[in-house]
Amino acid sequence: MAFMVKTMVGSRLKNLTGSLGGGEDKGDGDKSAAEAQGMSREEYEEYQKQLVEEKMERDAQFTQRKAERATLRSHFRDKYRLPKNETDESQIQMAGGDMELPRELAKMIEEDTEEEEERVSVLGQLAGLPGLDLGSLKDKTQATLGDLKQSAEKCHIM
Repeated sequence: MAFMVKTMVGSRLKNLTGSLGGGEDKGDGDKSAAEAQGMSREEYEEYQKQLVEEKMERDAQFTQRKAERATLRSHFRDKYRLPKNETDESQIQMAGGDMELPRELAKMIEEDTEEEEERVSVLGQLAGLPGLDLGSLKDKTQATLGDLKQSAEKCHIM
């Protein structure tokens, strides 16, 4: 922050003192890039380093986001048994390998998977039928099993 204020105010002061100073007339062709922006060579080099570092940080964050999206797409491809995409796998590898799904998303997917498994199971299908009371059906099956056990105990052959 101080660097930015210094460059903004410093350039104004240099321009002001340069016009008051007198007789030195420099042509625009003789000025370096640092002088054209009103900075010393060291300040300009530092500014250029900061620009490069910021660009590298932005690129790294962008690559990370691309890899997270590719991980999500590959997860859904695995879940729905779709063919894999090589570009997604290369994006994940560029970001550093093994990426994880965000916790909230993983929790949502887990809940969806549990719901799907319930619907796929036999009891899940029975629960979906209208007019069927699973509680009474469970009671009837337990009573029937109890009767079978009693009749098996009475059987002399076994």
